[in-house]
Amino acid sequence: MVILISDAFDDQLNETLKAFGEVTTDKSRQSEAEIILIRSKTKVTREYIDASPNLRMVIRGGVGLDNVDQVYASEKGIIVKNTAEASTTAVAELAFALMIALPNHIARADLSMKEGKWLKKELKRTELFGKTLGILGLGRIGLGMALRARAFFMNVVGWNPHIQGSEFVELCPTLENMLNRSDYVSIHLPLQESTKGIINKETLKSFKHGAYLINTGRGGCIVEDDVVEALKSGQLAGYATDVWNTDPPENSPLINAPNCIFTPHIGASTKENMGRIGKIVERLIGNYINEMQEKPVS
Repeated sequence: MVILISDAFDDQLNETLKAFGEVTTDKSRQSEAEIILIRSKTKVTREYIDASPNLRMVIRGGVGLDNVDQVYASEKGIIVKNTAEASTTAVAELAFALMIALPNHIARADLSMKEGKWLKKELKRTELFGKTLGILGLGRIGLGMALRARAFFMNVVGWNPHIQGSEFVELCPTLENMLNRSDYVSIHLPLQESTKGIINKETLKSFKHGAYLINTGRGGCIVEDDVVEALKSGQLAGYATDVWNTDPPENSPLINAPNCIFTPHIGASTKENMGRIGKIVERLIGNYINEMQEKPVS
C-alpha cells in the first residue's frame, strides 16, 4: 500500500506510517496512492480523484473539508476523514491572541517602535474585561474560545441554529440579536453554502458600532469588500484574520484596509497540534487497515 503525504505534517509522521506500507511525499506518485494525507493546500477535486485510480482514503489534517469534493469521493467509495478534535487548543489560542491584540494595538505599537516613533498618547487601549464576546459557530473551537473568554470575565453569547443549549454560552435566538449585543465577534464556522458570505453588507449593519471581528474559521465566511467598507466607516473598529479565500491571498482588498491584523493561516500549526494530528492519522489508518482485513473475500 502506498501512502502519499501531500502536504506538510509532523516530521516524524513519515517514519511512523511506514508500519502500514510505503510512505512517500512524491506527488508524482498520486496515481499509485491508496491513502492520501492533505491539509489545506491540496484540493481533492473531481479531477484529482479521477487522476487517483487507487485512492481509497483521504485524511485531512485539520478541521474543514471544503477542499475535498466529498460527494464525488463518496460516489467513488473513497473514505474521507479529518482530525477535527486535534486543533481545538491551537486555533482557539490564536483567535484569543488576535482578540487581545486588536484593542491593545499590539501590531501597530510594535511597528511604530521599530520605526522610531513614540505613540504613547495616540494608541488608546480598551479592555476585554466586562465586554461581550459573540461566537459564531459553537463547535469544539468555538466552545474553546468561550472557556478562555470566561477566564477573562467576559460575557459570552453565541448563535448556532443546530444547538439547543450550552452551559458555557448564552444562546441568542437570531444571528442579528447576537451581533447587536457583541463588542467582539469571533467566527468559527466551516465553509458551506449556508455560511458563505454570512458576514456581509446586511449583517454588518447589525454589529455594534465599533465592534471587532476575528476570523479563524474560513475566509469565505465574509464578503471582503463589505468588511473593508465597514472598517473605513468605523462600523468595525478592527478585523483580524488567519483565513483567506486563497492561500496566499490574491488581490485581497483587506491588505490595505485600516485597523487589521493578518496571519498566514497558521491556526493549526503549533508543534503540539501537529503531533496530535499525527497520532489521529495513525489511528485512522490503523482502523482502515483492520476493517479491510476483516472484510470477507468475495
